[in-house]
Amino acid sequence: MEALETPFTNLQMELLQLYKSDVPEEDLLAIKKLIANYFAAKAIKLADEIWEKEGWDEGKVQELLRTRMRTPYNKSSL
Repeated sequence: MEALETPFTNLQMELLQLYKSDVPEEDLLAIKKLIANYFAAKAIKLADEIWEKEGWDEGKVQELLRTRMRTPYNKSSL
């Protein structure tokens, strides 16, 4: 018999195991905050690595702030 593939990621499966028991709302909020902080720290670390690798400075920040990176609206594509 073939094993069924789960539609859940490994993170979702781990969280489902955690939530088998009733978690108080206060704990749930604390866990959500921990997860958010983890991913925020990871993103900041990656941004810092890119900053250092590219040798960016305040001038680059100002350039990025002035750059329009959005795709222009095109009425004919509708």
